[in-house]
Amino acid sequence: MKRRKGFTLIELMIVIAIIAILAAILVPNFLRARAQGQFTACQSNCKNLGTALEMYSTDNAGHYPETMGTGSDTIAPNYLKSIPTCASAGTDTYSGSYETATNPDAYTFYCEGGNHSTLVQGDYPQYTSEGGLTAKP
Repeated sequence: MKRRKGFTLIELMIVIAIIAILAAILVPNFLRARAQGQFTACQSNCKNLGTALEMYSTDNAGHYPETMGTGSDTIAPNYLKSIPTCASAGTDTYSGSYETATNPDAYTFYCEGGNHSTLVQGDYPQYTSEGGLTAKP
C-alpha cells in the first residue's frame, strides 16, 4: 500500500493554535513598546521646548513669552524652527497648556489630552521652569 505524504488536519490545527498563542502574548508587548517610544519622544519635545524658553528668557531680561506659539513675542521661529507635535496625538499639544507667571517669572506646560493614557494617568509629561521635566506622577 502506498502511503500519502503530508500533514494531518490535527497537526495543522496544533501549529495554528501555537502561532495564535504566541501572537496573543507578543502583540500587547509590541503595542506597549510603541507607546513607550511615543512617550519618550514627547519627553524629548518637552525638554527642547524648555531649552528654547530658557534661551528666550536669557535674551529678554529673565522674562518668558506670553504664549508659546509663533509670532514676535514667542519662541518659534527664533528659538525653535516650529513648535513640535506630540508623537501620539500628531498635533501641538503643548501650546494650549502653556501658562506663565510674572512674579516671579515662571512657566509650566504639559502634553494635554491624555495621549499617553496607556502609560500614565493625567496630562503628562509636564515641564516647569522650577522643576524641569516630570514624566510620571
